[in-house]
Amino acid sequence: MKTNKPKDNPWKAVALVSAIGFDLVVCMAAGYFGGSYMSRLAGGKPIWIVAGIVLGLAVGIAGVVLLLRTYTEGSE
Repeated sequence: MKTNKPKDNPWKAVALVSAIGFDLVVCMAAGYFGGSYMSRLAGGKPIWIVAGIVLGLAVGIAGVVLLLRTYTEGSE
């Protein structure tokens, strides 16, 4: 008979996937709004919006990596 480890909980996996998606969306949205604000300050240049989205994506990916490291700590 197979014994379930605490990390094999399917609800924990669902929560992880949801957290990954939420983290990326929130970081990219914050980058968009920050870039939009910078664009208004710079006279309407859209490059700030693109830079904000790219920066938000980079921060989101870093957050996902940290989240996955925390989730998989101790596994081989």
